[in-house]
Amino acid sequence: MVDIPLSALEVAVVQTDTAAVETLRDTAAFAQDLERLGYHRIWYAEHHHSPAIGAFPPVVLIAHTAASTRSVRLGSGGVLAPHHAPLLLAEQFATLAALHPGRVDLGIGRGPGTFDEAIARALRRGADPVTDTEYRDDIAETLAHLRDDQVALGPLPEPWLLASSTAGAALAAELGLPVAVAHHIRPDNTQAVLERYRAAFTPSRWCEHPRVLVCVETVCAGTEEEAARLAGPMDVVKAGLLKGASEEPFPTPAQAAAHRFTPQEEQALAGFRAQQARGTAATVVRRLRELAAATGADELMLTTPVYDLQHRLASYELVKKQYEATAAA
Repeated sequence: MVDIPLSALEVAVVQTDTAAVETLRDTAAFAQDLERLGYHRIWYAEHHHSPAIGAFPPVVLIAHTAASTRSVRLGSGGVLAPHHAPLLLAEQFATLAALHPGRVDLGIGRGPGTFDEAIARALRRGADPVTDTEYRDDIAETLAHLRDDQVALGPLPEPWLLASSTAGAALAAELGLPVAVAHHIRPDNTQAVLERYRAAFTPSRWCEHPRVLVCVETVCAGTEEEAARLAGPMDVVKAGLLKGASEEPFPTPAQAAAHRFTPQEEQALAGFRAQQARGTAATVVRRLRELAAATGADELMLTTPVYDLQHRLASYELVKKQYEATAAA
């Protein structure tokens, strides 16, 4: 059995009744723990004005954690192109790559990174949402700046394009970039995204062949019941988003257990759960292997949005140990 690498997407969940700075302080130590466990890369997501997720710029978190780790790759998953000038984005990540050669990824996405329209507009300095053409031009310009001798200081960051739709897949294919598929957000789109990407892929200096990373929500614990309890808070957040409510603070497991879902919410959440990886280590690793086989992924990235940091780390540890044990069997 040939194993593909496991990586981690960190979204910096802020616990109820705690300050965001406390979450920030744990960032470097958590990265060291994931490096010790053997995770291949850690990416940080860009969010803004969220009561549940810290607004910590990925470029800052990468710099902070790179200084206290040795080998794990670090990157953005993603930095959101519409909010950044292409030249500045290229300069920031080229500098990181020069300081930490062979360890920096530039994962780029398009989403607003917030559910607050006023904040989204402020990030764009009052401009309207980016069009498909503007987004494509921003990505192409960022890549061009990375090749500029005035920007490139040495080894370049590895660029990736995040995609949850066939439009994103087509752009990654056109530009010859590796693609990171947001299965943890829009799992129903995954197969169509991969088919479009692989069918249209054009080799480039960045990537000679189609290269696929699939991100999956993963919650692992000693029992199925405990895993369901730990996953409960994210289910509450998802249910709110499904009905168009503004993002709420991340609830505690106890608060989530007391929450009552409508039949429609239960149905939607059940469909989502079936496409992710939750449960005991055996259940989760079996599901991850099934997903890898179904998608032909070159790498799986796990995102574990649970309330408590120690439970989150325990989930990553259980998965990694079981993954390695079954590979050796």
